[in-house]
Amino acid sequence: MGERDRIIVTTTDSIDGRRIISYLGIVGGEAVMGTNVFRDFFAGIRDVVGGRSGSYEKELRKARLLALDELREQAAELDADAVVGLDLDYEHIGIGERSMLMVSANGTAVRLG
Repeated sequence: MGERDRIIVTTTDSIDGRRIISYLGIVGGEAVMGTNVFRDFFAGIRDVVGGRSGSYEKELRKARLLALDELREQAAELDADAVVGLDLDYEHIGIGERSMLMVSANGTAVRLG
């Protein structure tokens, strides 16, 4: 298990049974995907079942995990034990062929006692 894999990440402002002893600062991670990925999804729309696209969801999940991995990496550089107050945002940037999807993850790196 790597250093960053031990870091607890939560949307809450505390961790049950643990005390925050220091706040180390805001950490974040981003993943940006080009629209060519999404055009490929729609070309293969046949895998849409019940109004959902498995391929599209898989790529969104991949982008979210990349953003969270980057967030954990920044927290590990600060020697944090956890990231609290996680906020995930999804943004569509641009128009048409030149548009992209950005997933950003932000939170506060903390040391626990």
